[in-house]
Amino acid sequence: MKRLLMALSAAVLLVSAPVASFAGGAYFIMDAKTGNVLASNNADDLNHPASLTKMMTLYMTFEAIHRGKLSWNTRIPVSRAAATKPPTKLGLKSGGTVTVREAVDGMIIKSANDAAAAMAEALGGSESGFARLMTQKAREIGMRRTVFVNASGLPSMQQVTTARDMSTLAVALINNYPEEYRLFSQPSFTYRGHRVRGHNNLMYRYEGMDGIKTGYTNASGFNLVSAVRQGNRRVIGVVMGGATARGRDALMASLLDRYVPKASPAATSRLLASVGGGKVVKQVEVASASDDVDTQTTATATPVTATTTTTTIARKRVESAPLAFAAASNVTVPMDRPVAMDQILVANKPAATGGWQVQIAATPTAQAAKDLLSEAKSRAGNALANASPYTEAVGKGGNTVYRARFVGFASRDDANSACSALKRKDFDCMLLPNKG
Repeated sequence: MKRLLMALSAAVLLVSAPVASFAGGAYFIMDAKTGNVLASNNADDLNHPASLTKMMTLYMTFEAIHRGKLSWNTRIPVSRAAATKPPTKLGLKSGGTVTVREAVDGMIIKSANDAAAAMAEALGGSESGFARLMTQKAREIGMRRTVFVNASGLPSMQQVTTARDMSTLAVALINNYPEEYRLFSQPSFTYRGHRVRGHNNLMYRYEGMDGIKTGYTNASGFNLVSAVRQGNRRVIGVVMGGATARGRDALMASLLDRYVPKASPAATSRLLASVGGGKVVKQVEVASASDDVDTQTTATATPVTATTTTTTIARKRVESAPLAFAAASNVTVPMDRPVAMDQILVANKPAATGGWQVQIAATPTAQAAKDLLSEAKSRAGNALANASPYTEAVGKGGNTVYRARFVGFASRDDANSACSALKRKDFDCMLLPNKG
């Protein structure tokens, strides 16, 4: 609780970065033979995945290999965008290439952001296009609340998942690509003459653990997905939002020590994902952009959640919206009781006229939104000289978040110019028509 309160305060103050966020602690321990949940805490709460994201990038890489789109020796071109990703990375050079095997080993063991971005561009045409495919694949395999916006896990407020969803992805990797999954147990690999050691230290000292992935950003805290086989027992563990790597590993070991003996010893090779956790997230409407050594911070929106009755919210099409809006025009939000539409989306009118708006974030408090807008305007300079800051409440009670927008742009081109200026100052943004 103390950690959560401190992080919330940081999100409000926004004193050290243009965008801030907090990570919530969560864990999820599942019997993969039966799908039964052995232990959980905040398993369906949103958290940033950090480099756990690469589990999906790898899943889709393995899928491409099996479909014949790639081979292990295929050489992937490295763009400038991929080469300039912040650490951790392999140090790929712009204009060069990397083999699929090198990229896969780099993502698994080094958690290489440059390798992930290069693979995304090869498979999706662009990283954002690949991220759209990642989110689609997540839904196909049962990850109900996850939204991907990049291939590496580099900070983005829009990129969210849950402990339960990450266990589902782990099961899919083991079931669908068992031979490739064995790569997650590698302690190191040789890359162009240099030995590269991995980050998953617990795997090398916990009996029966054969993978799979660590992750860390300031916004996410220390994350870990682990798979353990002891005899016929098969358990998937997820810990998210740890304060330190050592603390995260200790919690995982403690949970596994307690619950692996409670798992079913049934002899079966096909694993099951958990069912339940009936919360579905309203697509997150926010903006911004190491995993294992990152120092940036980001912000996340509080989701609308619940469990039984289903209400469908029709969304208007949004021009140039980020991936979190997805391609669908409807978003299904289960509710624990009937809720009026205006309790979910507050239709406030902008305080300034103009055909276009630019949204830069959705924050936990109104003051955080105002502070963020003030920071953005001071840093973006002339591009926002004629725009007005505007905040809008979305949701009700504990589910309320506050959109931070600039309004008053006469044309889409004006709004796009402002968005470009914001991106150059490390803000992400999206364009919306005035009624968006």
